[in-house]
This record gives sequence, C-alpha cells and structure tokens, in this order.
Amino acid sequence: MTTPTPLTYRDAGVDIDAGNEVVERIKPLVKRTFRPEVMGGLGGFGALFNLSGKYREPVLVSGTDGVGTKLKLAQQLNRHDTIGIDLVAMCVNDVLVQGAEPLFFLDYFATGKLHVDTTVSVVSGIARGCELAGCALIGGETAEMPDMYPPGEYDLAGFTVGAVEKSQLLDGAKVREGDVLLGIASSGPHSNGYSLVRRIYDRAGRPAELDVGGVKLVDALMAPTEIYVKPVLELLRAHDLHAMAHITGGGLTENIIRVIPDGLGLDIEASAIVLPPVFDWLQREGAVPAPEMWRTFNCGVGFVLVLAPGDVAAVSADLARRGLAHRAIGQVVKATGEERVRIG
Repeated sequence: MTTPTPLTYRDAGVDIDAGNEVVERIKPLVKRTFRPEVMGGLGGFGALFNLSGKYREPVLVSGTDGVGTKLKLAQQLNRHDTIGIDLVAMCVNDVLVQGAEPLFFLDYFATGKLHVDTTVSVVSGIARGCELAGCALIGGETAEMPDMYPPGEYDLAGFTVGAVEKSQLLDGAKVREGDVLLGIASSGPHSNGYSLVRRIYDRAGRPAELDVGGVKLVDALMAPTEIYVKPVLELLRAHDLHAMAHITGGGLTENIIRVIPDGLGLDIEASAIVLPPVFDWLQREGAVPAPEMWRTFNCGVGFVLVLAPGDVAAVSADLARRGLAHRAIGQVVKATGEERVRIG
C-alpha cells in the first residue's frame, strides 16, 4: 500500500506565516486609530469598546458596505493604498446621516492568495480612513481562500458602529416644506457607479493620462471618497440640521428622498448641479443622459444637509471656514402624486 504524501495547509494554498506577517505589519497602523474607549489590543477573539459615561441615552447606529467595482479598477491599476479610505468612508458617512459619531470599524479582506505588501497597503488605507473619521479600527478578518478568487484579486467589506444621544437622533421628523438642500462637494465619483465608469473608461481606450480639470483621469477616478464625519459632527453641535443624506448608489434622485417624510418631496435645481470635470468627461464620453447621471452618480455632491432657510447663512459660513465647497441645490416641497423628486 502506497503511503500518501503528507500535506500541509501551505500545500493547500494557505500560508499561515504570510497571515501572521500581515498582522505584525499592520499592528502599528491599527494602534494609531485607537480611542480611549478601546479595551485591549489587536488579536483577541472579540474587540472590546467601553461605552460607559459618554452618553446618557445612547442609540447605536450600525452600517456595513463595500466599494463596489471600484475594486476592479484598483486591482487593474495596481493601486491599493486608498481603496481602504473608500471602504471606511462608505460606512461612516452612512451612520453619520442619523447624527451618529462612528466609534469603531471592522474590515473583512478576502483573497485567493495572500500577497503581504498588497494586503498591508489596503489595510493602511483603512487605518487612514479611520483616523480621518475619528473611529477605532478595532478588529477585522483576513481570509485566504484558494480557488475562490482569480490571481491578484481580493474583496473588501466594512462594518462600523456609531452612537448618538436618543434626543439628538436625526430621523427626518423635523423636515418641513421650504427647507433648503445644501450640497457639500464630493471628491469625485466616490465609490458608486463604477460598473458604468469602467465600461466608459474601457470603451475610451483607457486614457489614464488624459487631463480632466488639471489632474490625470486615472487620479480623478481613483480619488478616495470624502469622509464628512468630523466637520459635520461639529456642525451638528452648533446648528439645528433637520436631516442629512449621503449620496451613494442611486445618486441625487434616490438618496435625499430617503430622509424626507411622506407628503413632502424635493425640487432640485438642475442649474445648481455643475458637473466637475471627471463627471463631465464621463457624461460626454459615455453619451450618458442627464437623468441617468443623476440617478447613478453623486455628480459632484457627496453629502446633503437639510435645514431651515434662516439657518443657511450661518451653516454656509461654517462650511466655508472648514474649507468645504458647497451650494444650495434645491428645497423641500409638498409632494405631488407619485413623483416626489423633480430635477429641473
């Protein structure tokens, strides 16, 4: 009888040593994101966060997201250092909408074969995103799964938990007819619409070096998603904001309306939606109709504040002091029929 050749986990395609190297290299990056409430260090079976004393009636707000097929573009271009910022941004900006401060973040990184440098580069971006958001990178999972992903590909998911005082929770109840929509500028397409972005980019012959508004097209397409957490939390402490919206998949037509109560709708001024150069290129090169642009991309507006007309000047001044470009893009109106969002 022939004795079978001894097999190891490495023979099956999983390199435990590479995984351990990743952990050691990311430890100092993760440590920089820790807040005083974090208990223990990296490597436990569960991450600990002490919430006592900070809130009287805390409401926890959780969110999870990915970065869509922007990952495909990052892998195609071999640019892995900022996609982690995108991942954090997509999650923390979502919980921010309800007035919550992101407290901690966890990531999931999965690949067929673990490449240490690529993995560390991705996680360094995640850590940087957490620093920008003021939340702790409290844990995560790195999964090496042979045969699940083609060579050089990986997948990402993120999870965040935030908290807000129950009395300060934003749920749209304060929104009134006549409220103003104040749009804060995006940094680019953020992490939405990239299946269409990549189709246009490929059809145009992948003109990576093309100048769009003074930057290379490839840099404009890979610009990390803006993280609005710190300035918006400061605004919430100083002003009475009625509602907020993060402009993600569904664009301008499908995101703002999510925080508007029944019986009310939106009148968005098309002339206020001035397409930044990268969006202008996408529209022209892809021959994308304006309504399709509005429901697919943020079109230069990454986050929207809903507030009373009398508060616009003060909030606008605060945004300007923080260097955040913004403009009024419309108002809340009574809803008419099934058409609750009008752009014209």
